[in-house]
Amino acid sequence: MKKFDKERMLLAVAGPVIALVSAIVLTSVVLIASGKNPFEPYRLMIEQATFSDVQVLIVNQASMYYLAALAVAIGFRMNLFNIGVDGQYRLAAMMTAVVGAHLALPSFLQIPLLMLVAMFTGAFWAGIAGVLKTTRGVSEVVATIMLNAIATSLIGYLTLSNVWGVQVGNNMTTGIMKNSGWVPGINLGPDVGEIYGLVFLAVVAGVLYWLVLNRTRFGFDLRATGASETAAAASGVNAKKMVLTAMLISGAVAGLSGLPLLLGDAHTYSLSFPAGLGFTGITIALLGRNNPVGIAFAALLIAFLDKASPALDYATPVAYEKEIATIMQGLIVFAVVISYEFVRQWGLRRQQSRVGAELAAAAQNTNKEVAA
Repeated sequence: MKKFDKERMLLAVAGPVIALVSAIVLTSVVLIASGKNPFEPYRLMIEQATFSDVQVLIVNQASMYYLAALAVAIGFRMNLFNIGVDGQYRLAAMMTAVVGAHLALPSFLQIPLLMLVAMFTGAFWAGIAGVLKTTRGVSEVVATIMLNAIATSLIGYLTLSNVWGVQVGNNMTTGIMKNSGWVPGINLGPDVGEIYGLVFLAVVAGVLYWLVLNRTRFGFDLRATGASETAAAASGVNAKKMVLTAMLISGAVAGLSGLPLLLGDAHTYSLSFPAGLGFTGITIALLGRNNPVGIAFAALLIAFLDKASPALDYATPVAYEKEIATIMQGLIVFAVVISYEFVRQWGLRRQQSRVGAELAAAAQNTNKEVAA
């Protein structure tokens, strides 16, 4: 039994490790081909990670990435590809900022209300794709891609000056939110910065994700439906209901993704609010293999690449393009798909060999008993 557990742990770790090593090797090849030192960029980025202010930036960014990746992972566990997390997160952040700018309640009511607005908006937007899939058989990939584009246009309309937009310089915002909706963080000093207060929201979400999936009937039904809808239906699970529920929960978590930044720092939604968070979440969910701990490490890794890479532009005597980190992220996605398939095939062959050996041993024992 212990040997089986060790093999399973090895299979779980092998995929991400192979993907990361492959991405580093391929990135180094690109650097060599461009006539530059293949090791210096990594040294520079690791050196940046030793600075306290960069560490704060990494943790803050990782909290947003973690929530976005959890939203993606919930879909993956149901065999759903919610590629619309980015639109769900941006629309939810915009609506939350609008409510926060026009409504003033005591903090103990304002902050939970804003979180509910974000979750409801994200769930509603993801639920459209869920309804289309369960009632009309529309692929969630196609539906969520189109909903991303619609969300972008809708945000553009709702932030017009004659709707909810407030012009601030050359930027269009939703106006500053009421102070009661601000979430205080952990101030580490003027030279270091402040850790977002809602970083702990990501921790709580990760714990709940693990508990629900692994310790509840709902989690079992969700995983069973993702593995085989027909088998789940045979055991009494309503597959369509589970698909819709999974999309709603995924959208609700996606809606929370922007709150650490919105309530902890920006306090308004504007054209400069970060986009692409949902697509980065896909990379992180894949690299973390939909495991809450694996996703945490993957979120920290991608956040590290994001926040440490700007230093490459200012390196001396030779500057490196910070896009190296972007290339590396893309190669991680490429490598992770290939490595996981390789590990899956290897694990399958190992399992087949083990079963074959056990059957052969059983047959040999039977022959000995018959001969006796």
